[in-house]
Amino acid sequence: MTLNTPQRLIAAASEVILGKEQAIRLSLACLLARGHLLLEDVPGVGKTTLAHVLARILGLQFQRIQFTSDLLPADILGVAIFDPRDNQFRFHKGPVFSQVLLADEINRATPKAQSALLEAMEERQISAEGQTWPLPDPFFVIATQNPADQIGTFPLPESQLDRFLMRISLGYPDQAAERAMLAGEDRRSLLERIPPALAPGELNGLFQAVRAVHAAPPIIDYVQGLLAYSRSANAFTLGLSPRAGLGLLAAARAWALLDGRQHLLPEDVQAVLPAVAGHRLRPAGNQQQTPEALARVLIEGVALR
Repeated sequence: MTLNTPQRLIAAASEVILGKEQAIRLSLACLLARGHLLLEDVPGVGKTTLAHVLARILGLQFQRIQFTSDLLPADILGVAIFDPRDNQFRFHKGPVFSQVLLADEINRATPKAQSALLEAMEERQISAEGQTWPLPDPFFVIATQNPADQIGTFPLPESQLDRFLMRISLGYPDQAAERAMLAGEDRRSLLERIPPALAPGELNGLFQAVRAVHAAPPIIDYVQGLLAYSRSANAFTLGLSPRAGLGLLAAARAWALLDGRQHLLPEDVQAVLPAVAGHRLRPAGNQQQTPEALARVLIEGVALR
């Protein structure tokens, strides 16, 4: 791994996903922090394409599941089929056995189907037919969901939302990026020609480099202060869990690495805070607020030392 490896990944993804470098950086930080990503936005803004791009530039095996109201857990995990030659049942692995799994429109499936991913996302394994099956390494879930007010959606419960390290939105492209898309080549055709941006073994090197990013005691104090304030401030009825704190620190380390640094700054924590905390915080009065607004309440409430 070289010092410009993270920048090479960002540049490769930006060739397909135009004008969305912030979303690309957050997505890569989520993967490098060993988390899972939830993309929430209206249809047609590039959520599925982003998942394809990440798998492609990282050289990872990719599978997609289209979540629908009649999806069953076995459609995700796999199913045992009787083999008359051996006179026994054999387990046939489902699409969850991939390195990058796109759970497309996850909130269109029933809670029973949604819950099939819980063990996989948390433990990197599944339990089926009385056995435990390890999943490939790395294992990265990218789930997309449509806004909850759209027809035919089942909101994700808090316990499942907490399994996603980050939730981000792509939003509509700016005028320059949209014009380039309209006048240029189809994004899917371009995607098919993009080679992997990493050599074999480089991704493991990035994982190790993220873990090695130094977090000085004042940074740990700052993260603890954010967690404590989220639990005590009158602005929230549901604060950040210890799992959220660990995820915030891991995501900040990955963000620092993408910036070419081996030490954490408070700005790294603040950069990933909206994506890590936005779907975990419940504002008082259940008022709808953007992740950026929720993060700003925390940042303004906790002084840097």
